[in-house]
Amino acid sequence: MGIERPFWRAIAVFRVASLLYAAVLMAQHRGYAEPLTGWLVIGVMGLWTAAAIFAYSVEALRRWPLLVLDLLVAVACLLSSPYVQGALQQPGEGTMPVPATWIAGPVLAWAVHGGRRLGTVAAAVVAAADLWLRIHGPDAPVLINGAVLLFMTGVVVGHVARLAKRAEERMQRAVEMEAAQRERDRLARDVHDSVLQVLALVRRRGQELGGEAAELGRLAGEQESALRSLFIRPASPPTAGVADLRALLMRYGSAYVTVSTPATALALPGPVAEQTAAAVGAALDNVRAHCGLSARAWVFAESGDGTVTVSIRDEGPGIPAGRLEEAVAAGRLGVSQSIRGRIEGLGGKVSITSLPGEGTEIELTVPA
Repeated sequence: MGIERPFWRAIAVFRVASLLYAAVLMAQHRGYAEPLTGWLVIGVMGLWTAAAIFAYSVEALRRWPLLVLDLLVAVACLLSSPYVQGALQQPGEGTMPVPATWIAGPVLAWAVHGGRRLGTVAAAVVAAADLWLRIHGPDAPVLINGAVLLFMTGVVVGHVARLAKRAEERMQRAVEMEAAQRERDRLARDVHDSVLQVLALVRRRGQELGGEAAELGRLAGEQESALRSLFIRPASPPTAGVADLRALLMRYGSAYVTVSTPATALALPGPVAEQTAAAVGAALDNVRAHCGLSARAWVFAESGDGTVTVSIRDEGPGIPAGRLEEAVAAGRLGVSQSIRGRIEGLGGKVSITSLPGEGTEIELTVPA
């Protein structure tokens, strides 16, 4: 990813700076009995520094073979320190190992590549080798400063690198969503100028002509509403496990069904929103079945104190007294199960108001 490039450049600078630091220590001949061997180790470090800087600059090479080899080279150079220091290291001196701070390079690389966990693993390997040298060296205090710094480096750099990667991924998704929305807006303009206008014309003419043309007009109106819903910009991004009931209700809009929702989201848990929308669909099915395919219906949704209420109203003949009880006794469970059962199963309630000749209103209330 592009966000990693500054990290790899910073590690390259660190490798060069730490290599120069190790060379300065070697040039001072402090505590090194075999400086020629030490310069040989410095030469190996220099060659590997150049090779590592080139290899990590190529994204295709940043794989496990390179990471493992980088770690092994650092540990090998670290373990060569006793042969270079020889007998000149006196008890209590705590002479700096030959690679000095150069051994932190692989820890940084592992942390940037895999986050704080892999950074901690690499730090543990290098720190174990460093502590082994100190424990088996001259009788001097075993210092753990280096190990602590290595672990802090692996954890902190790994954590920051992982946060940077996540930020880049989210930014990329935002850019893609914005590009998709711009394309959707462009398509909406084109479709509005062609397909939607034709469908609207067919719907109006079908209603005017009546008969079979009215059915064609109804179908054209449904397709017009469905096509328009594809280009509706969501008011807010979806939240994990939460759905906006408005989007589910808009699918029922057509030439004969008017859906009215508030400007703000009707946020419900996903399963609750789906079951509520399904109950609304069942109520609209009843309108078509008992009032005719061209019957008008209105769906109105609003939010209250911890609840969401959806009402479905029609101008049909109404429900005769005792008709719902007769339907249950006859085994027809459209209202009792598809509507009332769904909503009451969610902890909500259903209210049905109907008078002969004055239509029916079904009110669904669910906890938000």
